[in-house]
Amino acid sequence: MNHALRWQKSTFSGGGEGNTCVELAATLTPTTLHLRESDTPATVLTTTPTPLAHLLHAIRTGTLPERPPKA
Repeated sequence: MNHALRWQKSTFSGGGEGNTCVELAATLTPTTLHLRESDTPATVLTTTPTPLAHLLHAIRTGTLPERPPKA
């Protein structure tokens, strides 16, 4: 059975109805998380809670590695 995801906006989206926010949805069992940018809703990133927590921690603490230069 295919259930529609219930998307939630980030609290940092400014509360507006525009397309400038990150949205998150969880499956019925919260082991799979889905992320998307509201201006491109067809592109969905799927992850689990632990890697997402590590990413958010790195962003908050400024320890996110820089992107390697393109070859």
